[in-house]
Amino acid sequence: MAEVSFYILPSESLEERYLFACKLIEKAYRSGSFCYVLTDSAEQSRTIDDLLWTFRAGSFIPHQIYTGEPPDIARDGVYAAGSPGASAATEKVILIGSLDAPEHWQKVLFNLSSRYPAVGPQTERILEILDNSETTKEAGRNRYRRYQQSGMPVTTHKDW
Repeated sequence: MAEVSFYILPSESLEERYLFACKLIEKAYRSGSFCYVLTDSAEQSRTIDDLLWTFRAGSFIPHQIYTGEPPDIARDGVYAAGSPGASAATEKVILIGSLDAPEHWQKVLFNLSSRYPAVGPQTERILEILDNSETTKEAGRNRYRRYQQSGMPVTTHKDW
């Protein structure tokens, strides 16, 4: 069963929310977790994609936007999808998208969307990052209740 962590930021700033998400994504990547970042839209996915390149000087997090096709990281000079070793290499890429997480990226899920994510048996961790706006908090409360009703352990972190 997945563990859920809510991070509630003191600011209503969307930019601060996204920057905080990038820091947590980097931490997950450095610990060996190759996660999926669930967004509400292609525009939000592009914003996170851009920030992961620029949020901190010297940081490198391999990532790409997920549009329903298997990741193809040949452009990075590693493996093209379908080639020997492709599965292991592509699983080391952080995916960002508004579609449900593909099979190999369901273990750790960052939910930046306003919806309850599809959770599979392989999902171990869900991270919810909320700013202090009423809209974001209300959607977060609804997801919080659904996680609890599903029997998932939920923790909340505040005061960043």
